[in-house]
Amino acid sequence: MAYYIYVLRCKGDTLYTGITPDLRRRMRQHCGQLAGGAKYTHSHKPEALLRVWETVDHTAAARFECAFKQLTRTQKEQLLQIPEQWDAFLSLDAEPAAYAPIETLPLADYLRKSTPKKSD
Repeated sequence: MAYYIYVLRCKGDTLYTGITPDLRRRMRQHCGQLAGGAKYTHSHKPEALLRVWETVDHTAAARFECAFKQLTRTQKEQLLQIPEQWDAFLSLDAEPAAYAPIETLPLADYLRKSTPKKSD
């Protein structure tokens, strides 16, 4: 099962990093549309979804999240600018393809009640 590692910019220009198998549901939880979410995002409301990486399982996602949280703010910001070069920032024993950055949609797209359809 695929897992996603995501980085939110929250109120006060803070960063929140998390993992989930269901990105849309998790964003809705963080923003108060569904029950759940993190204690941190209840008091520091998410303002933007900055970046998302996809990986193969929970263990790999948890390792990435832990390594990301150990970076300095400057290093985190640099990695957010060049997400495909995660291996230059994170000390993880994994192939470069193990953590694939995916298209990061605006946070508002995840908060809609239904998934937006592509227009022809």
